[in-house]
Amino acid sequence: MTETAPTPDTAQGARPDERVSVVMITYNRRDEALLALARLRELPEQPHVVVVDNGSEDGTAEALREQHPWAELVASPVNLGAVGRNVAMDRVRTPFVAFCDDDTWWEPGSLRRAADALEAHPGLGVVTGRILVEPGAREDAINAELLHSPVEGPAWMPGPALGSFLAGASVVRRTAFREVGGFSERLWLGGEEELLAADLATAGWELVHLPDVVVHHQASKVRDPHLRRRHGLRNTLWFIWLRRPLRAALRRTRDVLGGAPRDRVTALGLFDALRGAPWVLRERRPLPERVERRFRALEESQRSSAARRYVS
Repeated sequence: MTETAPTPDTAQGARPDERVSVVMITYNRRDEALLALARLRELPEQPHVVVVDNGSEDGTAEALREQHPWAELVASPVNLGAVGRNVAMDRVRTPFVAFCDDDTWWEPGSLRRAADALEAHPGLGVVTGRILVEPGAREDAINAELLHSPVEGPAWMPGPALGSFLAGASVVRRTAFREVGGFSERLWLGGEEELLAADLATAGWELVHLPDVVVHHQASKVRDPHLRRRHGLRNTLWFIWLRRPLRAALRRTRDVLGGAPRDRVTALGLFDALRGAPWVLRERRPLPERVERRFRALEESQRSSAARRYVS
């Protein structure tokens, strides 16, 4: 009887991948965080996992210590928002780091494929995958926009070039992330990726979409959608005035506010943005033209996007 040799994919999938770690932030979602870690534990890549509990009051940290002692836990006494990822990044030593929310999970093999792409292309800073919405593994509306991104990238790119990324569905190069300072403490959480993406591009790093890198998302019901929208609107406006040239900033502000519901949440988001105007103007640094072209190219899709509307 002739024994069949394993395929390269099978052989690679049988061993851990020491190139990639996973960083997860969580807040008051004990059961979901436990399930997310259970899924990460089963990945063939067997990544080192760092979880930052952002000051949860529902016993999340204690449950994680008890049920998942294999994962490295950072129990923050306060809610750091996206900056929790910066804290976790200081704990990892692998060249590539996957972000994971407590309501997302990576498909087996996807972390390896992302690491392969980052290793093969030293100019890549971020790989963003394809998102399947659960239950049902339905295509997220954002996938078509990622696949047909109008951003122009260099010829060596292994997939469509992106202007920004989605943290819960992305793997980053650790040196690139640290070079630009990670996520902004000012923005805290909600659309925090756009500023980081712009700064990565300014520093010369490319962002790419790879559809064979797959992440599943089952949106948590433990969230405040109005607060999320308020912060997202505020952070978008802050990014616009921090990095876009004057005419582009005026144009994008008009589009963003014109597409937002005329309600109390939008008013509060605008109020928050205006309160930050002094520091935004003080720290304003418009993008170089080569990077600004990327964001100009995205404006039409942003105006018509069904996946980027500021609704709760």
